[in-house]
Order: sequence, then structure tokens, then C-alpha cells
Amino acid sequence: MTRPLHGVLVADFSRVLAGPSCTMTLADLGATVIKVERPGTGDDTRSWGPPWSATSSTYFESVNRTKRSVTLDLDDPADLTLARELARRADVLVENFRPGALDRRGLGYAQVAAANPGVVYCTISGFGPGAGAGLLGYDFIVQAVGGLMSVTGAADGEPAKAGVALVDVLTGKDAAIGILAALTARANTGRGCHVEVNLLSSLLAALVNQAQGYLETGVPPGRMGNRHPSIAPYETLRCRDGLLAVACGNDGQFARLTRVLGDPGLATDERFATNAARVANREELVAALEGLLAAADAAEWQERLTAEQVPAGCVADIAEAFGLAERLGLTPAVRPRPDRAPQVRHPVSYSEDLVRPAEPPPALGEHDAAVRAWLASAGGSLADLDPVDPATPPPVDVSGARGEVPRTGGVRGG
Repeated sequence: MTRPLHGVLVADFSRVLAGPSCTMTLADLGATVIKVERPGTGDDTRSWGPPWSATSSTYFESVNRTKRSVTLDLDDPADLTLARELARRADVLVENFRPGALDRRGLGYAQVAAANPGVVYCTISGFGPGAGAGLLGYDFIVQAVGGLMSVTGAADGEPAKAGVALVDVLTGKDAAIGILAALTARANTGRGCHVEVNLLSSLLAALVNQAQGYLETGVPPGRMGNRHPSIAPYETLRCRDGLLAVACGNDGQFARLTRVLGDPGLATDERFATNAARVANREELVAALEGLLAAADAAEWQERLTAEQVPAGCVADIAEAFGLAERLGLTPAVRPRPDRAPQVRHPVSYSEDLVRPAEPPPALGEHDAAVRAWLASAGGSLADLDPVDPATPPPVDVSGARGEVPRTGGVRGG
């Protein structure tokens, strides 16, 4: 099967998370991705451990599978010549250098497009090309200044960041979408495009209802912990042994919740009969529900509520989450090679075989000889660097810390 991006060459001049996650998505879809790294140190994330992998860090491994690594010193004239040749041959170039850094080396968009008019050139920055061009774009900083922390955390506590570099991940997805759109346009027009994404814009778009609420009212929302500003109950509620996430998106679900809890009269109480009333009387609602939930453990309530089509779930850790995905048949991970750790699989499923089998993330400079020879050769074929897809690796049972996933973990009682 020819993958959707088979034959597309991606020159990956990006590092850390947003850019590499974007180019890994392109590699999953069949593109040949050549990752350009600094000699000696490589991508910054190779040293971001623990935890460590067999070749670098698990951070690096999370977003760099199925790529070819070449080390090029862009301050060395010979290496710079090879880098320019790579850009000239590329269908897509992805970079997140500081403004002007690549222009000084003849690798800016205008310079690359002059030699390669069909190139889709993607620039990823923290705050865009204008007044924010000189600002350093780190996910944590953008979560702070971009408003995400202001709506994350307990109402009476400090603002909190998300537990993963969420803005980088969102920006990487936006970059992939932009590149795919530009490639589609190029197929129709023959012209390339400069695609620009930045962390702040991706975050603001991802604030969805919170952002639109502000734009409509002029009032910025605040922190509500695990509560939803517009729906109730849509939060964690305390049971006999811990917390249960409950999400009633309509009056019918709330009525079923009250029946399972043993007090159906709550659904007709004028304080709780509609969602608007429940939001207005949230404190009384929570007190009533938690009084009933105290009669049993969270796992038991989850099982009973799920059976009645009331959205509810225990709060799981990551090992339990993988265990749940396994039990649901979602195949959350694949092993690129028997001697390498599993990888989180490409998250989209297709009715056709569109996803390329995963290959292990490369060691630093693993493909130096092959890539350098290919760039120096006038008639080299892309197949010389990227042969036909290997056999599809088998799915794996994912383990937490290399141990067996608890089969009773995750959504307990499910």
C-alpha cells in the first residue's frame, strides 16, 4: 500500500517538541523525514532525562520515531552546503530557529523558495513573526501568559500548568494540519507556501468555550478546579474511598444519576431540575450528591452509573489508562522492533492501511553516511534513504515501568 505521503521528503530542522511531533505525524503517514541535528549533542531533548531510553531519553523517543538523523554543523561551510541541498530537494521544511538564524545561513523561506518554488516551508515560533519575534517560546511560559494557567487549578489555589507540554503538542498538530493543507493546495497549483504557526495562537484557539465566553462578555473566566463553568454536575465528586468524575451533559443523564444514587426526587427539585438551575445552585447540588455517594466506593458507583448510561469514571494514572485502552481493544502502543521499547501508536485509525509501520527513533547521526552520500549524489533516489515499508510490527501489551499493567486498574469495575 502506498502511504498518503509516500515520496514526500521532509527536512526537519526543528527540535524539542512542537516541530518534532509534527514531523513524526508526517513520518507516520509515509513521508521520509530527515532530522538535522547538531553534532555532538543533537536535539535538546536527547539530554532531557530521566527516564532514559537505550539511545537517549524517553522524551526524545516520544516524538522522533521513523526518522533519519543526520548531524550537520550549520556554521561549517561544507555542512551548510549539504543543508542547503537538502532544503532544495525537500517537499516540506520544518524549522523553529530564532528569527533570522536561518536567513543568515541562506536557509530562510525566501532563499529556499527561490531555489525550490514548490517547497512547503513551516515556521514554528512562540509568539509569531511581529512584535513577539524576539520572545523565547517555551510551553510553560506560554501556558502562563496565554491564559491556560489562569483557568487551571483550584479556585482558592495557585494557577497551575497542565501535566504535559500541552501547548507544544497542540501547536505540532496545527503545524501538521497546515502542512497537509499546503501540500493539497500545491497539488492543484504547483506552488509552495510559507506556513507559520505559533504557540500563543494555537493555545488561544484551544481555549474554545473559555475564549469565546470572554470575547462575548469581556469578562475573563477564572479557575474552578475540576468543575465546568457551564454544566453541573460535571466535576469530581467524593465517594467513600476517593474521587469519581461525573459528567451529566443533559437533564436525562442527571435524572438517571439521581435514580442510581437512590434519590430520584433531586431531578424534579426546582433547584436542580435544569442545567441552569444546577449551575446556579452548584454548592447545594454537590453537597446532596456527595452525601449519597458516601455510601459506596468510587469503583462501585462507576460500574452502576456506567450500566445506566451515566458518564462516570475513576481517576486513573497513566499505567491504568493504557490498561483501559488495551481492554477496549484500542491497541495504544506498538513495538517498532523486538529489542526496543513500545511507542504510543499513531492516534488515528483508518479503514485503509494508511499508517506506516513504526521504526525506532534514531540514534544521533545514525544515518550520517547514507544521508551525506545521498545529498552529494546528483542522481540518488529517495528510495536509497527510505526503502519499502518494513513488515508491520505487532502490537504490544503495554507495561507500566516495564511491569504488567494491572488488569483491574483504570476504569475500575468496567
